[in-house]
Amino acid sequence: MTSSVLMQAIISGILVGGVYALIGVGLTIIFGVMRVINFAHGDLMMVGMYLTYFLFTQLGIDPFVSVIITIPTMFIFGGIIQKLFINRIIGSLPQNQILLTIGLGLIMSNSAMLAFTSDYKILTTSYSSSSFNIMGISISQPLALSFLITAVITLLLYWFFMKTDTGQAIRATAQDREAAQLMGINVKRMSIIAFGLGASLAGTAGALISPTYYIFPQVGSAFTLKAFVITVLGGMGSIVGATLGGIIIGVVESVGAVTISSDWKDVLVFSIFLLVLLIKPAGLMGKSST
Repeated sequence: MTSSVLMQAIISGILVGGVYALIGVGLTIIFGVMRVINFAHGDLMMVGMYLTYFLFTQLGIDPFVSVIITIPTMFIFGGIIQKLFINRIIGSLPQNQILLTIGLGLIMSNSAMLAFTSDYKILTTSYSSSSFNIMGISISQPLALSFLITAVITLLLYWFFMKTDTGQAIRATAQDREAAQLMGINVKRMSIIAFGLGASLAGTAGALISPTYYIFPQVGSAFTLKAFVITVLGGMGSIVGATLGGIIIGVVESVGAVTISSDWKDVLVFSIFLLVLLIKPAGLMGKSST
């Protein structure tokens, strides 16, 4: 394997990892604020993929432009889910959270199957297979656009959490829910906003990955698992850690596929995941409880 092939695999992995990071950040925000383990996260991404698909096929809206619609739509959808269902199990036993979110995920995936059948759908644009060369390295145009949009969204998210009153209130709620409530912060409202943000990030990741991935009702299950690996690898509750974890997973998958086999890429991902947890149980950017 030549160095140019390896470099191309690394760059592709970073570009895909950026979208993975968006999924992980969404899950991290939900867990950080509400301490809820959301096993329906991948299915929220699936909803975003179908929304993008129909915006493109029915209205002719480009997948990357459709994020303007996907973000607020998924935010409202996530807020409704939080208000009606998730809010009822905040602070309850972890198994109750797991069962509820798994149930919500099953409802979403089976509803999609009833409405759209289990057939794979492919979103094909004029640039789906396009690429450009930089110093002899071929880079996928859809992946590059996805990474660019992801970077912009991540920067805006960072600004929101650091510079706005609502963002700081969410951070305070994540650090200590009871103390934030005593300080006059409406923690129930922050929880709705946090879950809405998590859902919108998952849906946006679905929109960005749609031009390069098959769309089907059960696609969410694989990405739910990936989101948990990314979140735990980076450190539960750490947005920077989730971003780093997503890029690491993307690079490992891409390099593993070209150096060994695409069949082994998941084995490599979980091997590195376990190795990191053995060395640093709190994750790369997580804080130890001791």
